[in-house]
Formats: sequence, structure tokens, C-alpha cells
Amino acid sequence: MGIFDRFKSNRQMQDKAKDMSDMAEKKVNERTGNKYEGQVDQAQQKIEDQLGMDRDRPEQP
Repeated sequence: MGIFDRFKSNRQMQDKAKDMSDMAEKKVNERTGNKYEGQVDQAQQKIEDQLGMDRDRPEQP
């Protein structure tokens, strides 16, 4: 079992990672004056999908 398998099964870690991802997106957008907002959002979604943090997926117990 790798580190990402443990991450995917730990709901609390995923919630914290989502918060950190949102904060990073906000900081990048602030520093660039929202000039690259679309690209930043796409990158955030791609990374979250690769980590199994799909925001559109319903919450699992």
C-alpha cells in the first residue's frame, strides 16, 4: 500500500488537501491579477483528479 492509497482512504486528509489547494489557487490568482485564472483552475482540477479528490463525486462515508 503506497502513500497515495492511504491518502485516498483518509477523508480528513483529503479535506485538508482541498482547503490547501483552494488557498494555493487563491494566492496564485491574487499574484497574477486573475490573468491566468482559467489555466490555474484547470491545473487545480487535474491535480485533484489525479489524487482522487474529485469535487463532483458525492461524499462517501
